[in-house]
Amino acid sequence: MESTFFAHESAIIDEGCHIGNGTKIWHFSHIMSNCKLGNNCNIGQNVVVSPEVILGNNVKVQNNVSIYTGVICEDDVFLGPSMVFTNIINPRSKVIRRGQYTSTLVKKGASIGANATIVCGHDIGEYAFIGAGAVVTKEIPAYALVVGNPAKHIGWMSEYGHRLEFDNQGFAICQESKEKYSLKNNKVRKVK
Repeated sequence: MESTFFAHESAIIDEGCHIGNGTKIWHFSHIMSNCKLGNNCNIGQNVVVSPEVILGNNVKVQNNVSIYTGVICEDDVFLGPSMVFTNIINPRSKVIRRGQYTSTLVKKGASIGANATIVCGHDIGEYAFIGAGAVVTKEIPAYALVVGNPAKHIGWMSEYGHRLEFDNQGFAICQESKEKYSLKNNKVRKVK
């Protein structure tokens, strides 16, 4: 069965890509060989998706983002304008390090703000929220809110995208969505 997606006439899509139904690829973007883009993704203007990158369903990639080999984004990830991934810890122009890429996993529902930098090898937990301009240099736990350079953990976010305030017993309710959360041993989980 053939996938139905939209690609602007200026977009370049290399051979061997799988692009899911309902995905939109906008002006001057380049989807390189052997990528897997899920259903209903939105790839903004001037985006480069390097070979073998995997994007889940409903991933939103804003303008001017480069997603390098070794990056995997699960479903419902948001990548803000001009945010940056890396895939080599110690790049040098003269030294070829292909095949030494370090992977980065961005888990379900995470949001990465505009102009943030994700140093490779540091996974981003489910529903984590990386503030605009943050520089991530370590693993980010699920639901964490981090800001600054280097990124500092300053709080917790709901799946709905609002800051959580935990009571003395370690419980919080998102005021907008009424979702309930618990905090134990510095780990947040959604309460059913």
